[in-house]
Amino acid sequence: MTVDDRFAGDADERFTDRTSHGRRNEPTIGPVTDWATDFDHLDDAWAADPYEIQDDLRQRCPVAHTDRFGGGWLPTRYEDVAAVAYDSDRFSSRSVVMSNFRSDVALAPAGGTPPITSDPPFHHGARKLLLPAFTRTAIAALEPATRAYCHELLDGLGGSSEIDAAVDYAQHIPMRAISDMLGFPPEDGPEFAGFVASVLEGINLPLTERLEGIGALFHYLSAQIDDHLAHPREDLTSYLIDAELDGEKLDAFHVAGTMGLLLVAGIDTTWSAIGASLWHLAGHPGDRERLVAEPALLPTAVEELLRAYAPVTMARLVREDMTWGGVEMKGEDWLLLSFPAANRDPAQFERADEVVIDREVNRHAAFGLGIHRCLGSHLARMELRVALEVWLERHPTFSLADPDAVTWSHGQVRGPRRLPLKIG
Repeated sequence: MTVDDRFAGDADERFTDRTSHGRRNEPTIGPVTDWATDFDHLDDAWAADPYEIQDDLRQRCPVAHTDRFGGGWLPTRYEDVAAVAYDSDRFSSRSVVMSNFRSDVALAPAGGTPPITSDPPFHHGARKLLLPAFTRTAIAALEPATRAYCHELLDGLGGSSEIDAAVDYAQHIPMRAISDMLGFPPEDGPEFAGFVASVLEGINLPLTERLEGIGALFHYLSAQIDDHLAHPREDLTSYLIDAELDGEKLDAFHVAGTMGLLLVAGIDTTWSAIGASLWHLAGHPGDRERLVAEPALLPTAVEELLRAYAPVTMARLVREDMTWGGVEMKGEDWLLLSFPAANRDPAQFERADEVVIDREVNRHAAFGLGIHRCLGSHLARMELRVALEVWLERHPTFSLADPDAVTWSHGQVRGPRRLPLKIG
């Protein structure tokens, strides 16, 4: 099979058709009645501040349940989150976004967006393909351009006395980094934000609307693949088109799915981490002043900010009926791996609910645990560190312009979506 054969036809429609088969549930709308028995990660209270809810559940109901989304579970203790993350025999990764739709089991073991949706043994090879692009050395080469772009963003804002640090700064940094890696036009950034919203926040929409959003993403990816087929170059998209797994070229669904994963996950997670870190520093002048005075402390502070404001929660599917953690789980139940909850478990971390920017022992789970630990962790760390370094260099004094105007995303990736900061 030639490269052209793999991508012949309407690839985005074929992908949407392939991934639209599975179990569907009707959306459940309404306020949460009891977080232990009716949790909803789309609820406004969860978006605004999930930590108090998680602390309460950890004490009285460490594995919460909901009938929403067709049934799911939420462990809140570090040891339980870790146990699931390392157990690919009883929990499948073929769908990692908890919604009213579970992809068909026939998609396993690759899933729709490998390797994050891949189960063993397929996962190992799919992940290994990507490792060279995300080594420390490869990411270090991207740092000068990232730093220059952060300065460019702030230059473009001039002497503004108020900046929306989420809209005008944080979201653009990972968009540029990922578009450069994939070889996408940098001016397409606004489209990327729409794809993120469709995939990660539109999960309670009717399936037809949700598939329209996902279809738009894969229509875009198909166009980028076509362009790379016509004009090969040195970037991650051309690498995936030419890559082989077990002696064969990757099929079209693997290439497009991996590109979609890198685009969506690579943007939202880091965007959210940068925004949450700036939100913290705006509201905690002691930490901000110390980092301005001691810039060498920033790498340590970055790890603590990642622990305290870990943006990512991942989902798994229970493979078959079983008793786990003292509860009766059914096959195809969801389970949310809340790395933010794990990172605030007082059984795992001293002063777990505090941000200690010079915390030295910090084995946090912000990048996940187990075989699906984030392969882009070096990239995310670099982007977060550089974004904060440049911001603190250019704006050493800043505060929340209006705490009530800050808004947070809904769903499994949490970060500020509006973050107006007063400069000076």
